[in-house]
Amino acid sequence: MNKGLFITFEGPDGSGKTTVSTAVTQRLEAEGYQVRYTREPGGSNIAEEIRHIILDPKNTDMDARTEALLYAASRRQHLSDKVLPALENGIHVISDRFVDSSLAYQGCGRQIGIDEVYNINQFAIEGHMPDKTIFLQIDAETGLKRIQKGRAVLDRLDQESIEFHQRVHQGYEEILKKYADRMIIVDATKDVDEVIEQAYTIVKGLLDACESA
Repeated sequence: MNKGLFITFEGPDGSGKTTVSTAVTQRLEAEGYQVRYTREPGGSNIAEEIRHIILDPKNTDMDARTEALLYAASRRQHLSDKVLPALENGIHVISDRFVDSSLAYQGCGRQIGIDEVYNINQFAIEGHMPDKTIFLQIDAETGLKRIQKGRAVLDRLDQESIEFHQRVHQGYEEILKKYADRMIIVDATKDVDEVIEQAYTIVKGLLDACESA
């Protein structure tokens, strides 16, 4: 049995990661692929409890390093509960966010440093990085406008300043260069159906290549 492929979707807030990744997963499932959708922070019971703490708007005084450690803790639980067991059973995993989000949001957004946040997360993930990452590219201003228009309730990170989200965007630009070999960029400013179709074609190609190997 081949090990499953671990594919993540990344991008700034408002890039459409959840909409696109769930649509791609549902289409692949309908076509008979063994694929599982999950998300971060959260994805399993304990990890979801940690997610609530992280994103609760009342926790505005959370220390930046506390936030980074909570994300890493949630990621560890999610990885051990859901991601690794699926991959070992030959099931492909599509995750809405993974470690790149922490590098961008805490490393650059919170200005802790990409290397520092990477080191925190290596303890949590023990080298289990994604096989490929679909990066939905959009500028911070457009992403925030989409969020403010489309969400009735904004979480703690949604409410951050435009300067914070611009730093996140810059962080992602650095990550794209650092991990260029696994990053596949999709223009998320296009019509959502077009973005879904492009992402679906990319992921289907990756799964077909994996299953034929």
